Amino acid sequence: MTARYGAQALQQMAHDLLVAAGLDAAPAASVARTLCDGDLLGHDTHGLALLAPYLREIEQGRMTRSGKPLELNAKLASMLWDGQRLPGPWLMELALDRMIPAAREFGLASMVIRRSHHIACLAVYLMRVAEEGLLGVVACSDPNTASVAPFGGTRAVMTPNPVAIGFPTSSGSVLIDISASITTNGMVNRKAAAGERFAEAWLMDAEGNPTNDPGVLAQDPPGTILPIGGVAYGHKGYGLGLAVEALTAGLAGHGRADPREGWGATVHITIHDPDAYGGQDAFLHQMDWLADACKDNPPRPGGPAVRLPGQAGMQRRQQQQAEGIALHPSIAPMLAPFCSQYACPFPPAV
Repeated sequence: MTARYGAQALQQMAHDLLVAAGLDAAPAASVARTLCDGDLLGHDTHGLALLAPYLREIEQGRMTRSGKPLELNAKLASMLWDGQRLPGPWLMELALDRMIPAAREFGLASMVIRRSHHIACLAVYLMRVAEEGLLGVVACSDPNTASVAPFGGTRAVMTPNPVAIGFPTSSGSVLIDISASITTNGMVNRKAAAGERFAEAWLMDAEGNPTNDPGVLAQDPPGTILPIGGVAYGHKGYGLGLAVEALTAGLAGHGRADPREGWGATVHITIHDPDAYGGQDAFLHQMDWLADACKDNPPRPGGPAVRLPGQAGMQRRQQQQAEGIALHPSIAPMLAPFCSQYACPFPPAV
């Protein structure tokens, strides 16, 4: 039976560990809340699984402990920030605080953040946007590393380059959170650490041979993660990855052409207010029809009912808020040394 832990207790532990490691209280609260929300939604490679790596980044001076972003450029509805390697969830929270009122005033707001630290689960931020009745887009790249080769190539150039879109319907939020690659670095690392293989050939070795072995990323020379579409139709994921690079590094004026600084992110955020276009009621009328047409679609023989992106995550979030978070079994052992070092006990199972 999987152990479950109270969401508030986990969030408090995460906050206390981050503060003990040296992070200021306000960003620590933001990071702790975001990581727990990731687990509540079921994105368990981008929830508290990131806490131990974040703590190491703080201890080693690779995540900035205090301060605010620098505003490098600003027009009425567009902004460029230098994140100064502050915690990504903190920067994203500050960005939404700024952008949601701007989107309501101008119809849309767009921001690019360069030199952010890692931003965790993209869908978490779009929950807030959709709950405000707005449509949001978040895209992210990491110019400091590469694990995905361009279609037809064998040498890594890009990261998985996630992109997420969130919007409301009358029956709940739609949260689309995908990446330009078939799987993520986090899942590859988890599988490799556990000695497991993927069910299908989602990677390539350095010679370009498809494989299900996550260990190829650590070989010399390293293998790569395949883009969406794999060896046959990977031009689709390759194109999406390039688009994310343009939205992030291109607009930021900072990316892979610059010296590497360590694990981090370049982020693009755009928020649209439906009232600046056809109106909120018209938006919901269209999206509700589409949502119903998808959910009521006859499933294929023996298959489950059709769901909307994010529907299972929001149901899981509600359940885990009531019953406790079912943590991945690798997380507590990763945090045990930090809990001991900082005299911050891991909460008991509920």
